[in-house]
Amino acid sequence: MMQAKDIMTKEVVTVSGSATVAEAVKLMKEKGLRALIVERRHDNDPYGMVTETDIVYKVAAHGKDPKEMRVYEIMTKPCIVVNPELGVEYVARLFANTRIRRAPVIEGKLLGVVSISDIMTKSDFVEKPTRIYIEDEIEVARIDARAICEREGATSKKCAAAWDVVEELQALAADKRSTKV
Repeated sequence: MMQAKDIMTKEVVTVSGSATVAEAVKLMKEKGLRALIVERRHDNDPYGMVTETDIVYKVAAHGKDPKEMRVYEIMTKPCIVVNPELGVEYVARLFANTRIRRAPVIEGKLLGVVSISDIMTKSDFVEKPTRIYIEDEIEVARIDARAICEREGATSKKCAAAWDVVEELQALAADKRSTKV
């Protein structure tokens, strides 16, 4: 399974929280970015993020002067961060559940940024889809097998085939557990 560190963008552009929004916009335009990581003030300070959406919704939509407003006034802090070892499928699930599009990859320090674009263009989820919750699939297969056996009879070929599916899923789950050890 690919991990966040495999698909993240390593060249991260940061901005100070005390920078003006106009400076952040200029930096975003120059680098062709939709978000910037906001630098920490000290080692125990969490990372923040300012996005183009923050700028549009919190500055432009209210007619505020971007040369007067500071990044710290509109940024998200603390922001959701990703561990570099996190599997791509879990990063995608995190993004879906929290409705975010990107997150800094942190392990003690800032290592990179992972985004929806990285998931789409750099990961192998299309070529090698991974079942995340195989136990759920096993339970559904058991329920289906019981229903088929009740309807078709315990000695029917359909009943036997349904239980074969359950056994195949169980074997796959056992194989995955053994390869992790």
